[in-house]
Amino acid sequence: MPMTDLNQEIRLRAQEILGYTFNDPELLYTALTHSSVADARTESNERMEFLGDAIFGAVVCEQLYRDYEDYLEGELSKIKSAVVSRRACAEISDEIGLTDLLNLGKGIGSRTDLPSSLAAAVYESVVAAIYLDGGHEPMREFILRTIGPVIEGIADSDHQHNFKSALQQYAQKHALELPTYQLLDEKGPDHSKAFEVCVEMGGNRLPSAWGGNKKEAEQSAALNALTQLGIAEIDADGEVNIIDEI
Repeated sequence: MPMTDLNQEIRLRAQEILGYTFNDPELLYTALTHSSVADARTESNERMEFLGDAIFGAVVCEQLYRDYEDYLEGELSKIKSAVVSRRACAEISDEIGLTDLLNLGKGIGSRTDLPSSLAAAVYESVVAAIYLDGGHEPMREFILRTIGPVIEGIADSDHQHNFKSALQQYAQKHALELPTYQLLDEKGPDHSKAFEVCVEMGGNRLPSAWGGNKKEAEQSAALNALTQLGIAEIDADGEVNIIDEI
């Protein structure tokens, strides 16, 4: 559909949501166009999604690096994976109203039960559209305005990067023997060692894990223990969910 046919109200709503006015509105239109309605897949938002995914990840990584100086690489990676997950992007799209503006084909179904992949894709596509239209700074401002609270929430969550604390809390609540951490193996040169650690509880040895240092290996081993005990689940996006009844 030519840009001249794009509903003016939709365009204004989109720009209000994004906090950005496009110099080239055609970029906005493409970002909101699903392949089900595009004349050709190259005219849909798929290519923008590809670009936006990479840009989005880079901005999140830079922000984590700057804001969380005391976090190890493994901890930063876990936070980043949760922040850029399909679930997180889809929730932001729904929350700010981007999903409602998607240009969809009739075969997609109701907007109330759209796949999370579509909602996530429009967020990443819009990131790319802003970048292509206005450069790095307005794109970065949009990302941090919308995803910044998500970063803070995940980074501040004990469950996200302190699985040892969660396991300790579980043991205390259920009057179990407190977990201990056993170093099983280490390998590699002194400047780049890897460590294998397991958790022992009540005479049982739970699945081990490797890490770039002992602290990281212990956290990963604690996560393995939480998963083995049915206290934690890892979803398809790699996000860890810990049962509230710890």
